Amino acid sequence: MQTKGNISEKISANTSTFEPRIVGFLCNWCSYSGADLAGVSRLKTAPNIRIIRTMCSGRVDPAFIIRAFELGADGVLISGCHFGDCHYLEGNFKTMRRVEMMKLILKNFGIDPKRLRLEWISASEAEKFARVSFEFTDEIRKLGPFKLNKN
Repeated sequence: MQTKGNISEKISANTSTFEPRIVGFLCNWCSYSGADLAGVSRLKTAPNIRIIRTMCSGRVDPAFIIRAFELGADGVLISGCHFGDCHYLEGNFKTMRRVEMMKLILKNFGIDPKRLRLEWISASEAEKFARVSFEFTDEIRKLGPFKLNKN
């Protein structure tokens, strides 16, 4: 069997076609509705985000974030209601503290904290969801594929 080029050329060719796999945990009341409005309004959004609807961003356990990376996600987006708009009163404050803690933990494990992003998106902010989807996808694309060293 004859191949054109060498292995390093094949590997570098594959990295130029890298498409990030992003898991998005979106709050049911605001962020998920904002993403839905983007779709209904036919706004273009990045197709790389796989959305998981949660009742509140405060319900996103740190284990869910670790599991997403473990299962091959290149990035994780968490999005919830703006402060003062949380249907569960303080869920977004809990989320903010957890995400800051998780960024420190990820950094300690050698994972770039930029792979985890937190955004506050309301149900009426379809344009913001669309913008964030492209920004985060581009940022993850620049970081390259995530490789979990299981040694």
